Parts: sequence; C-alpha cells; structure tokens
Amino acid sequence: MSADESFHNPLDPAWKIVVAIDGPAGAGKSSVARHLARHFGLLNLETGAMYRAFALRARRAGLHLDDSASLEGLSAETAIRLEPGEEDNRVLLDGEDVTGLIRNQTVTDAASRVSVFPAIRAWMVRLQQQMGAKGGVVMEGRDIGTVVFPQAQVKIFLDAAPEVRGMRRYEQLGTEPAQQPEEVIRDLRARDERDRNRADSPLKPATDAVLLDSTRMTLEQVVSAAEEIVAQKLRGN
Repeated sequence: MSADESFHNPLDPAWKIVVAIDGPAGAGKSSVARHLARHFGLLNLETGAMYRAFALRARRAGLHLDDSASLEGLSAETAIRLEPGEEDNRVLLDGEDVTGLIRNQTVTDAASRVSVFPAIRAWMVRLQQQMGAKGGVVMEGRDIGTVVFPQAQVKIFLDAAPEVRGMRRYEQLGTEPAQQPEEVIRDLRARDERDRNRADSPLKPATDAVLLDSTRMTLEQVVSAAEEIVAQKLRGN
C-alpha cells in the first residue's frame, strides 16, 4: 500500500482524528471506509446503515415513506446503534441485530426516501455526532464533511460517473433482484437527483474536501489514494 508502514499500527489513542468520506451511491465509500478503519486503527461508523435501519423500521411499521410527520414520530421511538464487527459494523435496531436485513435494494431505496426529510436528518446527525464525538473514527455518508463533522481533519469526496457507479452496484446485486443494468443506472440517477437537490444537507463536497474521482480507477487504486490522503495528514502535510 502507499502509506508508510508505521501507519499499519493502531493510532495513539490521543490522536482524535476524524476522517469524513462523502459521495453519491455506488462510489465505493463503504469499501474505502472499511479499509481505512482497519489500516489506521480507526472505528468505522457507516452512516448509510443507520438510514437503512430506520427505513426498515418504517417499513415494518407500515408507514408511508413520504409522511414526514409519522416518520418523525417514529424516530422518537427508535434506537439505532453501530458496533464494530470483524468485517462490517453490527447494526442494532431497538436492540435487534438487523445487519443482514438492511442490504437489499428495497431497503436501500426506502432509505433514500426517508433521508430527504430535515427532521430525520437532524435526528441522524445527532446520533452520528454522539458516536463520533471522541474521534478516532472514519465516517462515510453524504453530508459528513459538510454537516455532521465540518471540523473533520480529513475530508474526501469520492465520486465516479453514474454509468460506472451503476455497473458496480449491478455487479454487487448478483442474482438478486432481477434488474437489468440500465434499470440500476436509472434508479441510481434518480437517487442522485434526490440527494443533490434536497432542501436540507444536499450532497456536495465540502470546500476543503479532497476530490477523488474513481471513474477510471480500480478499487485498489482508490484505496491507495485514500490511504495517502490520510497519511499525509498524519505526517502533518
């Protein structure tokens, strides 16, 4: 990897670095965040999983996903917690481990819909800030560097062309569900439109974020580039 070997050891607990990774769906944020967390000894807080968990809660409650008042009321009765696991976080919804229940496309699409409401985003931001308050974390999402942790020492905005991101998402889906690549790309473009144009916390890079376009990069190249961005910060550059 590109970073100095010394960074393979866990960081000194006194180092309270926060790494914020933002970007649209399918850009590879989760893969990069997982690697950086392992490589630098940070805790990975996957904020997208939190929105998916709440979307699952809303679907179980039979709520209309466009009813902001009902969703806000439900949020007051919902507890979401992330715990580090061997590979990914464990996602606890009201004490239930729902890690394996929130990775399908239905829940992912529902998460995009519930996340547009300011009250839900404000609630999530409070939860995320609480979990990352002590530092030593890498957080990925869509407004980490702009809203959740604007004071983050490292900010990366990871992007790629919609067609590339759509194909990556299609390959991740495997045999579930029966969608054609063009359908996945179309759905992703629609999600981009919602995320970039919502009234509250729209998706955009922080003014001091490092832009990383992975359109023509392999995952290994993206990870190496992100590693070097963090390593430079640790070296004081």
